[in-house]
Amino acid sequence: MTATTTIWTDNIVEAAGVQLHLVQGGSGEPLLILHDEMGYVGWQRFHEALAQQCMLYIPKHPGFGQTPRLDWVMNMRDLAGWYLEALDDLGLDRVDLLGYGLGGWLAAEMAVMCPPQFRKLVVVSAPGLRPTQGEIFDMFLVVGKGYIEKGFYDPGNTPEYQDLYGGDIGAELTETWDYAREEACRLTWRPYMHYPGLAPLLHRLKCLPTLLIWGRQDTIVPVAVGEAYQAAIPGAQLVVLDACGHHPEVEQTDAFVRHVRDFLSDA
Repeated sequence: MTATTTIWTDNIVEAAGVQLHLVQGGSGEPLLILHDEMGYVGWQRFHEALAQQCMLYIPKHPGFGQTPRLDWVMNMRDLAGWYLEALDDLGLDRVDLLGYGLGGWLAAEMAVMCPPQFRKLVVVSAPGLRPTQGEIFDMFLVVGKGYIEKGFYDPGNTPEYQDLYGGDIGAELTETWDYAREEACRLTWRPYMHYPGLAPLLHRLKCLPTLLIWGRQDTIVPVAVGEAYQAAIPGAQLVVLDACGHHPEVEQTDAFVRHVRDFLSDA
């Protein structure tokens, strides 16, 4: 496990009619972090680093493990709408928002619904838009461990990969992946991992400072999707990290954290 010094909690809170599992820790301005398509796997190095200047709120999405599924939530836009009410109940207004993988798509959907709800937006390796070059990898062609491995450029030289996914991954993590993959399939199957109605709405983020972060060697969601987000969001910054796959937050943690910190602290 990743060594930590921050005291963090994992509690059940009532939000928008659901018993929501919420991880919270750190100090400073609030930062809402939305996990990816494989679910929340624990407190990681990038969490620890960002918690030094932010109070992190990390919900476990409905249907992605411990938080109960919402049957009426049929797609990512429905889930985004539910989350906005959950933020009302949690008292999170003008909050910074960071989402990676599927959580990045979710963050974009939330932001276009209600731009004033957020102070700044960080979208990392997110699907949601159809790439003009290449394609979004079909996560259901491989088992969970195979999908994780494909998401890294050089897992053998990524120490935290070994901490999180090396050796025997155990029944709990396997169950987390199974729940996550089932819910991801339900929400994103047709059309797969994108929604044609998102791109035209991204122009609504013209007054919301937006940072996009991608790995240059991302074989899950190609950089072309990041470029599409940048083209659709006026003023958005795109940072592409070399020697990095689908998980910049794990594979290039130091560079990832530096870019996020600089962006959030910039007036």
